[in-house]
Amino acid sequence: MNEPIGQRIARLRSELGWTQQELAERLAISRVAVSHIELGLSMPGERTITLLAGLFKREPLQLVAGTDYPPARAERLPFVACRYTEVELQLALLARDQEWIVQLGSVAAARAAVILDEWRIRLERLAQETLDRRELALIAAARRSLDR
Repeated sequence: MNEPIGQRIARLRSELGWTQQELAERLAISRVAVSHIELGLSMPGERTITLLAGLFKREPLQLVAGTDYPPARAERLPFVACRYTEVELQLALLARDQEWIVQLGSVAAARAAVILDEWRIRLERLAQETLDRRELALIAAARRSLDR
């Protein structure tokens, strides 16, 4: 038996620790619309499924597979969805730079200091641009890693 798509969305949202309001803000829809989707009172459209897939780090077809999502709608879904935010991308780049600095050791200490100062500025800008609590926590952790 197929899982209701609304139930799957509610489970994935809950696993991330998000409220319906937080998910609604990420989707640019109302909290009531999220509630109706999760309760099975309405079926999300292709746009919403694509956005949800990205938020849940899945491809759209993965999100609807094994659910009651209508096959005719599933056929119209894109194969891929954006899965990462700008903050996640920048933090991955920071981790790469930190690994590079460790490998260089004291050979390029002056260059490493400049790079880390640039990252402090970049992290400050990111913190000003996001309102997401989870991303703000990730940025704060990255700042602490720079100060070690």
